[in-house]
Amino acid sequence: MPIYAYQCQACGHQMEALQKISDAALTDCPHCHTANLQKQVTAAAFRLGGSGWYETDFKKDNKKNLATQEPAPAAPAAPACGAGGCGAAGCSNAA
Repeated sequence: MPIYAYQCQACGHQMEALQKISDAALTDCPHCHTANLQKQVTAAAFRLGGSGWYETDFKKDNKKNLATQEPAPAAPAAPACGAGGCGAAGCSNAA
């Protein structure tokens, strides 16, 4: 069941209530006993991230989470040989 935040528009009292989604919103403030309670918009209290259920469930062929795999080592860059040469010792194109 979700937790809803409420604030009284008359006295400013803030509270939280554990309610079913189908329950009607609360209206009576327990602090000042007026019918001025209003439901507040709040952020979700959970986050789907990291190495959660999707890391281990529904995997095929021993696949792993692509976000946590180490990148393949880059191939060493070849020297720039061409017209004018690269200047490397022993290079047939050395100038």
